Amino acid sequence: MTRQLNRRALLGAGMLAGVSACTATPTPATPPTTSQAPPFDPKDWANVRAQFALDPALAHFAAFVLAPAPALVRETIDRHRAGLDADPHYLPPGDSAPDQTIRRTAARYLGAQAGEIALTDSTTMGLGLLYSGLRLLPGQDVLTTEHDFLATHEGVRLLAERTGARVRRVKLYEDPAAASADRIVSAIKEGLGPRTRVVAVTWVHSSTGVRLPVRAIADMLAEVNKGRDERDRALLCVDGVHGFGAMADGVAELGCDFLSSGTHKWLFGPRGTGILWGRAWDALSPLIPGFERPSFVAWQTGRAPGPTTAELVTPGGYKAFEHRWAMTQAFGFQEAIGKDRVQRRTQELATRLKEGLRAIPHVTLVTPVSAELSAGLVCCAVAGMHPETAVTKLRERKVVTSTTPYVPPLLRFGTSIVTTPEEVDRAVKAVAELR
Repeated sequence: MTRQLNRRALLGAGMLAGVSACTATPTPATPPTTSQAPPFDPKDWANVRAQFALDPALAHFAAFVLAPAPALVRETIDRHRAGLDADPHYLPPGDSAPDQTIRRTAARYLGAQAGEIALTDSTTMGLGLLYSGLRLLPGQDVLTTEHDFLATHEGVRLLAERTGARVRRVKLYEDPAAASADRIVSAIKEGLGPRTRVVAVTWVHSSTGVRLPVRAIADMLAEVNKGRDERDRALLCVDGVHGFGAMADGVAELGCDFLSSGTHKWLFGPRGTGILWGRAWDALSPLIPGFERPSFVAWQTGRAPGPTTAELVTPGGYKAFEHRWAMTQAFGFQEAIGKDRVQRRTQELATRLKEGLRAIPHVTLVTPVSAELSAGLVCCAVAGMHPETAVTKLRERKVVTSTTPYVPPLLRFGTSIVTTPEEVDRAVKAVAELR
């Protein structure tokens, strides 16, 4: 939501004078909290790691679960919080449209247009807005996979319940470690019906660490769509959370129609923030009233808002603005390091970890060794040991991991910009000692 719309922008645009009582002059920013982090040097990985307040005694392989924020983001959150506490009408100094600033920054990172981005609180919220808002015609159906997370499966179930559409699931691989890009694309193609409207997939599976060849899937669907009416075109909808911030691909490289991701995981942005990017907004209806300019103009003039846009899909209401407005610094932090460098670092460490784990006799590596079919998630099974037990025992050795929330569960690691090669070797040694 852009808070100034009902206080400043609408008034300035000559809308209704009744909003004048809500106008206010922004309060100057409170100086940022003093940080213990050294001056940021994006070229030095040790310095990048030092920007985080993570416990240095622990090797953090679960930082993606609810990611920590680097110093610049933490300081920005503190500054905005102090400003809002001092004056509830506070806006970031020099920025009368902070949500638009976020959109522009996110768009630059994604290689997209600012108007294509809705602001959300999480990946799940984005997927909920998408699947619950899609308009389906009678006879259209939905295709998803056996490997997707609750947010996708439940999202398309609710879509089917609302529209009566049939939902089908396909299996993309039997053995994730031996997954094949060609087989993945073929399985999706074979699962399509003549009127499949939604293809719901996940970029990087949190269950196995398999990274889907989204571009190849998009290219296949583009061929399928050539013979279809525009209203029957299959839309490629992607849960991107475990690729977003870990991989360098923008939306042009992915070729999908919608991408939902939290920015509080691999991007290491503020908690409770996310984006939903789309290029086919006319295919869905907003679910929650928006608080941005089009919504206010329509409400105040008594007219319908018009065609669906990302702004209209962005849920209105007052947010934890100190977190939302710090998204800009999170994108800037990643851009300063370089998306390509982040991806190389993430995958090099993941490969090092996978090579180490698969050399341990009592460990079964589940994630593909190939960087072409994986990102930063690494999943494995320890013979004779439940994953939760392994997590507990590894934490005793100061190695922080997680389990996958699937049946059956697996032991899961995540290599990222807060991981070092030495910590990878330490983790491999700790797993080797599990009995």
